[in-house]
Amino acid sequence: MISSPTSSRALLGAAIRQLGHDVVGHQADDELLDDLAATLREYSARLSGGGPRSRDKQDFHDHWDTQIAEGQLVESWSDRPFSGISSPWSVEPEVRRHAEGVRATVRFGSAHEGAPERCHGGIVAGLFDDILGSVLSVIGQGAFTGELTVRYVAPVPLYRPLTCTCRIDGREGRKLFLSGELADGEHVLARATSIFIQPRQAETQTTFEPD
Repeated sequence: MISSPTSSRALLGAAIRQLGHDVVGHQADDELLDDLAATLREYSARLSGGGPRSRDKQDFHDHWDTQIAEGQLVESWSDRPFSGISSPWSVEPEVRRHAEGVRATVRFGSAHEGAPERCHGGIVAGLFDDILGSVLSVIGQGAFTGELTVRYVAPVPLYRPLTCTCRIDGREGRKLFLSGELADGEHVLARATSIFIQPRQAETQTTFEPD
């Protein structure tokens, strides 16, 4: 399901993400922290009383025929952990089509810090997994991550806009070979290579033929 940025779930997801950054990034006395913890436990109990919720179980191949123009926003599932607008864990990338791939703008915050003043490497890997996955929407191919390798070239800074550019490099049977870079201006901070695997039903799709 893809929700509007002004939907109740999207607004709640944004509020929870901001709270996470504030908890990590600001000083607070124990009284405030204890009060906040008690309030959150109360709301958690109310939410858990609503019963289980799951993503719509549409067929895996139903949504790969959408045409995405150059520069057009590539939307993610709203609850997708690293890019969904309703996810409490999202890094809030803005993803747009770029040639036979995508280019995303992202800004890491306090809750993403690993080593002092650097983004945690696992967050960078999670970003790559989601942004590489966004390429599938551009080329009209459904697939799952089979392998992901990240090469960390330089420290990834917090609090500034970075770009993550990903593309498809080729294919071999049901294997799709994708790669990407995370950069600060002209300076590459990390590179990723990956293999995505198409389910057998997708074997006959030919919407993309690499040069």
